[in-house]
Amino acid sequence: MLRKFVVTLFVLGGFILQCSVFPKLAFANIIPNLMIVLTSSFGFMRGEKEGLIIGFFCGLLSDIFFGGFLGFYALLLMYIGFLNGKFSRIFYPEDIKLPIALIITSDLSYGVICYILQFMLRSRFQFGYYFSHVILPEVLYTIVATMFLYPLILKVNGKLEDREKRRAQKFV
Repeated sequence: MLRKFVVTLFVLGGFILQCSVFPKLAFANIIPNLMIVLTSSFGFMRGEKEGLIIGFFCGLLSDIFFGGFLGFYALLLMYIGFLNGKFSRIFYPEDIKLPIALIITSDLSYGVICYILQFMLRSRFQFGYYFSHVILPEVLYTIVATMFLYPLILKVNGKLEDREKRRAQKFV
């Protein structure tokens, strides 16, 4: 129950930061995508199911407040969380290379899929411009934000796992 509450706080807090604080810190109108950071982090820390669920709710928040139609970002982030969850078997908390690589890949995939489904299908074929002016700066800014946010997520997840292990031992 505590885990659900803490994860909900992370999702809502990340969304509020992404909507209110980071637009004031935008570089060239680009802000980091904290929903990708949260979805990917919990996906590879906790597994496919939790990555899928957190991705769905992060995407649903984005759909409700920013989306043209309901479900696009929810489905996209749900897939990203699920695919990151596939890497939970090779996740080591002390190694930051895998999380950074997965978040970069997730954000690049997110940007390319959004371009294809929102722009290219409407005959806007300026991928080079979109990649160099939107996707790449967002990935770089997201990685900078990840350097500060990921250790916090990792620490809180570790404390929650320790608490869950202690509670499980009480019942044995």
